[in-house]
Amino acid sequence: MKKSRSPKQIEASRRNGQKSTGPKTPEGRAISKLNALKHGLLAKTVVVRGHQIKESMHDFKKLCQEFYAELKPAGPLEELLVEQIVAVTWRLRRARTAESGEIALNVDGGQLRRKTNGFMLTTMMWDTHGDPMLAMQNSSLGILFVESQLKAIRESVEREGELTEAAIQSVVYRGKPFSLTRQLEELRLRLQQNPDGQAAADLRARQKEQALAWLDKELRSYSWRKRDCEEREKLEEAAQQAAAELPSPEVLDKILRYEAALERQLYRAVNQLERLQRRRQGENIPAPLTMEISARA
Repeated sequence: MKKSRSPKQIEASRRNGQKSTGPKTPEGRAISKLNALKHGLLAKTVVVRGHQIKESMHDFKKLCQEFYAELKPAGPLEELLVEQIVAVTWRLRRARTAESGEIALNVDGGQLRRKTNGFMLTTMMWDTHGDPMLAMQNSSLGILFVESQLKAIRESVEREGELTEAAIQSVVYRGKPFSLTRQLEELRLRLQQNPDGQAAADLRARQKEQALAWLDKELRSYSWRKRDCEEREKLEEAAQQAAAELPSPEVLDKILRYEAALERQLYRAVNQLERLQRRRQGENIPAPLTMEISARA
């Protein structure tokens, strides 16, 4: 048996129902229209959700809410135009994102390619040059190689007490001696001279001192050269990166054509929506002027 409700219960139900009448403002009503849009055709066809790209459904819904609240469409035709405006705006954002991604690829990928290719070209110049030492002096990479050879020789002199033939023979490039090897050999021969007839111990001490002095002088000289090369290479890399901050002509043309097509769709939808809303508000809107152009042979 169905239990009857008291007058107080009926009055309480009536008051509660009045509290749940839904949104009252135009903005609230516009947002409430989007409850079904979350899983609707527009979101499914516009928002890209793949394995490597997942556009935000939340951001898309927020964009819809903003346009519905601003444009306040009435009726299915105006809502269709607002949906077109939302979809085109979303795609325009994607085009800007694609442009940013292309620039990042150009700058970052270009830097990696330049480093790889630069190393290969630099070492190729060393290999093809008559004397690799001359080519090495024009790059920070080459100077690093020369410095490493000189430092190894210096450690040998400190350890052995003299510039030895064995240490000099270890100074090679691609397994072959080069001009640095010959410079060290000439230095060793000069140090062995003893015109004053010094005792062996004194001669050995003098040879060590002069060898270290020559090596330190060369290391300072190459350190200065390396700083100059690094500064020049840094400026060159900055210029290369600045040049890479524009997409390639092919990609830029593709993005611009895509944006131009979307902007035409956007302006057309905005214009049509404005005409519909002004006509709905009672304005006498003349038909749009159209012009047909044909070409004769």
